[in-house]
Amino acid sequence: MTYPFYCLFAAMLLLYLSKIPLAMAMAKEGTRGYDNRHPRDQQSRLTGWGERALAAHLNGFEITPVFAAAVITAHLFQANPWWSAVWSAVFVLSRVIYIVAYLRDINLLRSTVWIIGLVSCVALFVLAM
Repeated sequence: MTYPFYCLFAAMLLLYLSKIPLAMAMAKEGTRGYDNRHPRDQQSRLTGWGERALAAHLNGFEITPVFAAAVITAHLFQANPWWSAVWSAVFVLSRVIYIVAYLRDINLLRSTVWIIGLVSCVALFVLAM
């Protein structure tokens, strides 16, 4: 397995690791704790940190498929392996920083690293051309 595929695995793990802060926020919301019967209803009531945790978690499901397609495309078209590895690592690092920035409500940093993550996906597609 190549380094970009390891990065893809890491990005997929981040999808589920980002659920931990959300679950913590849900456990603290209301008087009943985590509502496993109606989690979507409970998530809709979150505010502040919990609401940001939900947004960070859901954003991962929006951008990770783009990264997966970019990694697979770069691999199939035998893009430069070094640059593929660099851009893949940039994506994963941007996702880690994005989640932290979202949770800490650092909006300018969050938006900046989101753009960097998107640029890394585009770069992987460009490498495949």
